[in-house]
Formats: sequence, structure tokens, C-alpha cells
Amino acid sequence: MVTPSTQLTHPAIDTTKEQTKHAKKVTQLHPRFLEVKQHCHLSAAQLKRYSDPAALPSDTRTAPDLDVGFGQQRALKALQTALDIKASGYHVFAAGENGLGKRTVISRLLTRIAADAPTPDDWVYVHNFADPRTPQALSLPAGQAEILQQQVSKLWQQAKKRLSQRFRSDQYQSKIEAIKNATHQKESQAYDVLNAEGKQYDLALTFRSFDNKAVFVHSSQLAADTAAEHTPASPRSDNTYAAAKPNETAHRRGKQDEVLSGDDEYEAELDNFVQKNHMQKRLSQLTITLEQLEDEANDAIEALHGDIARRALQPLFAPVYQQFAAQPQVVDYLKAVSADMVTHAERIVNADDEEFVTAALATTPSRYAVNVIVSHAPDSGAPVVFEDLPTHLNLLGHVEQITQLGTVTTDVSMIRAGALHRANGGYLLLEANHLLEHPYAWQGLKRALQSRKIKLSSLEQMLTLTGSLSLAPSPIDLEVKVILLGEADLYYELLELEPEFDAVFKVRADFHDDVTRSPEHELALVAKMADIIDHASLYPFDRNAQAALLEHLSLQAEDQDRLSLHSDLLIKLLHESDRHARLDGQHIVDAHHVMQAIEDMDERSGYLRDLYWDELKNGQQLIQTQGHAVGQVNALTVVSYADSEFGMPARLTAVIQPNIGAGEILDIERDVDLGGSLHAKGMLIMTSYLRALFSQHHALNFSASLAFEQSYAQIDGDSATVSEGCALLSALADVPIDQSLAITGSMNQLGEVQAVGGINAKIAGFFDACHEQELTGQQGVVIPVANVQQLMLRDDIIAAVKAGKFHIYGVQSLIEALTLMTGLPVDTMNKKGRYRKDTLFGKVLNRLLLWDENQNVDDDIEDKDAKQTSQKKRKAKKKKDKKKRRQRQEDQGKKDNDDHSSADITTADESPDISSPDGDRHQSMG
Repeated sequence: MVTPSTQLTHPAIDTTKEQTKHAKKVTQLHPRFLEVKQHCHLSAAQLKRYSDPAALPSDTRTAPDLDVGFGQQRALKALQTALDIKASGYHVFAAGENGLGKRTVISRLLTRIAADAPTPDDWVYVHNFADPRTPQALSLPAGQAEILQQQVSKLWQQAKKRLSQRFRSDQYQSKIEAIKNATHQKESQAYDVLNAEGKQYDLALTFRSFDNKAVFVHSSQLAADTAAEHTPASPRSDNTYAAAKPNETAHRRGKQDEVLSGDDEYEAELDNFVQKNHMQKRLSQLTITLEQLEDEANDAIEALHGDIARRALQPLFAPVYQQFAAQPQVVDYLKAVSADMVTHAERIVNADDEEFVTAALATTPSRYAVNVIVSHAPDSGAPVVFEDLPTHLNLLGHVEQITQLGTVTTDVSMIRAGALHRANGGYLLLEANHLLEHPYAWQGLKRALQSRKIKLSSLEQMLTLTGSLSLAPSPIDLEVKVILLGEADLYYELLELEPEFDAVFKVRADFHDDVTRSPEHELALVAKMADIIDHASLYPFDRNAQAALLEHLSLQAEDQDRLSLHSDLLIKLLHESDRHARLDGQHIVDAHHVMQAIEDMDERSGYLRDLYWDELKNGQQLIQTQGHAVGQVNALTVVSYADSEFGMPARLTAVIQPNIGAGEILDIERDVDLGGSLHAKGMLIMTSYLRALFSQHHALNFSASLAFEQSYAQIDGDSATVSEGCALLSALADVPIDQSLAITGSMNQLGEVQAVGGINAKIAGFFDACHEQELTGQQGVVIPVANVQQLMLRDDIIAAVKAGKFHIYGVQSLIEALTLMTGLPVDTMNKKGRYRKDTLFGKVLNRLLLWDENQNVDDDIEDKDAKQTSQKKRKAKKKKDKKKRRQRQEDQGKKDNDDHSSADITTADESPDISSPDGDRHQSMG
């Protein structure tokens, strides 16, 4: 037989007994219940706020002008503060949810401001003739960069043509010939002088045929070797030399042959060798002199080239000098170009060097290229730039490279501008999360803003710590205002993780996601609609369509007195409403088209919701919308997944275990890691409230468990606190809860009901469930009264409330919620300050007392059984001890008899001390 102390209280659906009790309650409703029901009941007028179409324009074509800063005055004021301060670090982080239109609002405002701002200078990169690895940055007034580029390109074309003409003219050729002839004449005279000196020693100057080297030979060898090895020659073109005549040489040699003989011949040869060696030294000295003559000739030719080039180029460059006279840096660069062309005029004319050859897709060689980094139209105002791909290269610029025959090369024409170059002197907008996605992008931007200079660096070297040789362009001065766009959470993360973030972005501009719903703001939103419609070339919207849109925006804001400012949602609605009007062949959009668009959007995001309703129809999801049950409540929840969000009821059950524990409540969701921290907080608050409520009257001699049935996903939030309290108190009091009502609400430790989120979706979810299982006229939802201002319900729900088929109640405390759910008074007290027996709390205390009494009875039975068991144990122990003593006596007597027999001291006339079989045996043995 199961005792009451071991019974479990569990949810139960209507039994015959409960149905009887409930029937009595229906006919005899408690006055307190009727009072609370009437007090908390909400009228249909409280469930939605409608816009008055009469107060709106007839259609969007007559809408007022758009105020760019509508609803975002706080953010725009912060932005204006940052723009007015020119100090370093006054850049802006625009914080707000995605889809608010932050970029559009800021871009339009900056465009207006930038139109009246001074136009920044143009920037170009040019070749640095002093240090080719460091291209030079030049600034010019707006619009002058392209003019300079065109002028330099024109100068190159004209210079190349004119130099070619001058260097191929007859006058130039004659001057070159004159220089060569003069040099040649000097060389011939020097050879003649040296040759005349050699004649004194009977030596002749000649040139070897195989290397054209000048040498001295004996006159006797000159004639013999002429055809073989040595050929008399001269520097002149006729290759003849005015040396000693052959006849004279032979005559002289004959006379010498007659005189010389013996030792005299040896001395003569020695004399000849010394003389020849002397003349060779003189020839070496002459060679140095001739080289100097050649250098002088080359210098004369170069001087001639320079003089010709200067006289040819000066008329070309002079007007350009005058044109850019107000920019000394530009004039200095042009003079450097002119000097370089003069220096390399011959190479320019010959076109035998790649540095002086025009590239395939260029009009000038890279050496003379003017690379326009950024150019502005004069009086165009400051630039407003949005960079949608803020990589390190796209922000700071980079130097391109090409590979030719395995060699990596680059030049000044391959320098590419970044977003900072284009926005210099104006404003740059960036998406913060996009910026943080790319390596070194934030570091590069921060460095540029802190140093106020744009310095191009090789990302390859930064990433690999190596890299090929590249250019190092000179930095450009930076004057820009940067606006980062991102969500508030990202702003706080950057403040925490990046120590220098606050020093660079000192101003935060907060964008609101909604605005107060007033007639003025409704007209301002209509102006925003009209602006979007004009920009997208949509059909105009009539006043009823405008009202429907405003009501939907209020629904998105989840407040009757607020309007959502999410531009993305509004744009989507306008486009889809326009589509339905076009399909209907209409030229103006009405409210019917807007409602169709809303239904389409709801249907597209309702796949998961439809799966749930299919399970509800098939009975796989157990939801009871009629009858009564103990410890069971229909809680209202919201399911969120990606862009899909819908409300659905969930069965919440409570189970009590009497006389086990001290009021502990097991949260099954939390223990299996399906409950979040906010859900756990709500459970603890509810537990604390119940303990404070009853522990002062009686010890909490139970334990309980709560669970959402058929829930297999993560659960978070404290909006189920009130429903959990209702289910638990129902199980404690053994009082059934009306299943035709669903409830939601948060609760504090004082039992006050607090507002929750997603209230419209939650109500719609339970209404749809009741509609699926048939509306009885008793169904409804219990919500916090603080959520009444957030109600923007569907029209079909409002119609059901008007018809009395569905009810909505707003409660302020758990007491009111329990009264509605159970139909009983909850905490009414008698004159002695105790809860009445017919109240819910009175029933809870009675059950606590009953469990305590049952426990005491059980304890008495257990004590009596324990006493009887103890007595039996004592008797058994005494009997066992007595038997042990007898056994010991018998064993001792046997031992004594054995000792007497072995010693042979027992006589025939002696009898044993004790009467025993052993004694008889001993006697017979005697």
C-alpha cells in the first residue's frame, strides 16, 4: 500500500470529479474573480492604434519636403561637433542597428556641407631625378593636375620631334665633322712630330694591322715587313705615313753595313734597342695626349649636343614655366625634366634605351610620366567618398609591379591611389565591420590618421617580412574626416580591445531605431516615403496606403506610440506594394496593395511556423486550449531564427514531490543546458518569491521540477517567470488552471509583473492555435499591463475580441494572474491574519500542513516498529548469552575428568563431582 508521503502530485486533465467542481464554479463564480476579470480586461480600442488617413497627404506626390536629419537629431548634432573641430582625433563612429539608413543620412548631410567647402588640391607623383627610388609628390590647385599631365606629355612629343630634327640636320653634321677633323688634325700633327723625332734614330712609326696599334720599327724592317706584318699607316683615312724614303733608307743601311762589323755591329744593335725603347716611351706619352684630345673632342660634342638641345627645348618649356609660375615645386620639376632631356638628348633621339621609350599604353616614357593620383574639378567642393572594400591597399594606395623575363620592375606610373587620397580634404565613410575583416587595414588607417600623412608601404613586406625591391613614394599630407558605421556592440568591443580607438574616434553619434508617433512625425515619414518613391521611380501611394505603412512601422517598433525608422524595411514594403499595384493594372498604390505585400513577406518567412502548425494539426504538438489541468500552463513564447520570428504557445508543467527537500525547484531546461542565463535568473527570482511567501508560515517540505514540454532548443529570457509561478502554485495547491488562457510575463521578487518582448507575436501565436482548435469564446491571453502600449495586433484578432470570441487581460501582479487562471481568490486573509481556506495560498498551506502531519504519522509508526524490533533483538541476545554460558560449563567439566583419569588418582570408592555420562564411564573403568 502506498502511503501519502510517497505519492507524486502531477498534472492531470479533467477527471469526473474535477469537471463537477468546475461546473459548480461556472455557475457560482467568486466575486473576487469577477472583479479582477473586469478590471484586467482590455477593450478592442486598446489593442491597436490606427493612423488617420484624413490627416495625411492625398498621395505621396503632395508630400512635404524631406528633412534629412528626421529622427536623428542627436546623431547629427554629434556629427556636426566633430566636423567643426579641426584637431586631430575628432573622427566619428556612427552607432546604430543595420538597416537604419545611417550611410544615406550621413552622405546626404555631408554632401550638403561639402558643396560649400573649399575644393582640395590635386596631387601627382613624378619621377625624382635625384633619387629615382623615391618618387616626388606635387600638389596643385584643383583641376591643374591633368593640365600638367597633358603639358608634360605634349612637351615630350614636341621635344622628341625637335631634337630629332636638330640632330639630323646638315648643320649638326658639319659641326660634328669639324670637331672630328680638328681632333684628327691634332692627332696627325702629334704623330708627325713623333715620327720626325724617330727618324733621327732611323726608326719609323707604323700601325700593326691586326690591332692598329702604333709601334716604332727599324727602317730596314719597314720595307721587308710591309706585306707581311707591319703596314705603315697613319691616323688619317688614307692610311699612309710620310716616313723616311725607301731609297734613302737603303742607302743609309748600305753605308752602315760597310762601317759596322764585329763588336761595332753589337754596339749598334744595342744602340738601336735603347733608341727604340726611348721612342716607345715617347709613343706612350703621346697616347695619353691623344686620349686627352679624344676626351676634349667628346666634351666638345656633348657641349654641342647640350647647346643644341637647350636651344631646341628652351622655347618649348618657357611657356609652361610661365603657366605654372605660381607653383614653384612644379616649375622646379619642369626644369629638372628639361635638364634631363638635355643630358640624354642623344639617347632620346636614338631611342636605344627603354627609359626613353614610350610604354605600350602610355603617351610618355615612365621617366617623364606625370601620375595623377587625385584630381578635382575647380569649385566642386570637398569630396565625399564611401569605400565598400576597405583593404589596406584600397585605403592607403599601393605600388603595382610587372614581371618581364623573370624580372620584377616598377616605376612612378604604377603608383595607385587609395580611398584616403580620394577623400583627402573631405570626408571618408567606412563600414567598421568591413574594415576589421581585412589584415592591416585598421592599423594602416590608424597610422595615417594619427600622423596626418598618407605613406604608401609594401603590404608584401609587412606580411612576409621580405619582398622585392619597390618604390618608396614621398608621403602626402592628409586632412580628412573619417566616419565609421557600425553597431553599438562593435563600438564597445573596439573600446575594450583597441586602446587607441578612443583617441582616434573621439565622437560617437548614436542613431535611434524609432521615433515618437506624432502627427508631425507621421508627416515626416510620409516625406521619407515620397523621397524613396521618387528615387526608385515607383507609383505614388494614396493616403490609405500611407496609413497602412505607418501602422506597420508602429508594429515593427512594437509600440503604439513609436514609429520604426528602419529604412530597409520601408524600402522593401514600398517596392513590393508597387509591384502589386502594377500587377493589378493600377497607377496608384492603395492600402490593399500594402496589405498584400505584408502578407507576402510574412508568408516568405513563415516556413518554420507552418511546420509547427502542421505538427499541431497532426497532434504531434500537445496544446490544450480548453478544460482545466493541475500544474499545467500554456506559456507564450517567440521563436526566432535568422529573419523568421513568430509566436507559439508552449506547455509548461510542474511536478511536486512532498516531504522531499526544502523547497528546492529543479529547472530541467537549465540542468540539461537548454536554458540561458536570463531564464535561470527568472527561475531564481520566482523561487525567492515563493520562499519569502510561505516560509514564514510553514517549512517548505517539498521539492518541485519545472519543464517546457516538447522543447528541444535553447530557451532564454525571463518572460516565462509568471507562467512558471502559476504552474508551480497550481501543483502545490492542487488547484486546476484554466487551459483556455495562455500567459506571459516577467516577475520581480515582490510579485510584480514586468513587461516582456515580442508581445504581439505571442498573442497572435496563441490566437492561431485557438482558431485551429476552434474558438469557444472563453479563450484569451494574460499579459503584463505594461505591455498594453505595445499592442499592435492583427485586425482579425481585434475583430474576435470585439465579437467576444477572444479576450486579452492585462495584469500588474502574480496575484491577479493567478486569480484569472484559477478562478479563485489568492491571498485573502481572515481577521487573524491567516489565509482563508478557500484561497489559493490557503490551500497551499493546508497541503504543506497535511504533508507534515502525514510525515509525523509515518514517523510514529516507524518509531513503534523500531521499538518492537529492539525488544526482540534484546531477548534473542539474552538467550544466546545463556546458551553460551552453559556450553562453557560443560566444556570445563569434561576437561577436569580427563585430567583425573590420566593421573590415575581416581579410586573405586570415590564418586565424580558432577553427574554426567563421563562420570559413569569412569566408574565402569574402575
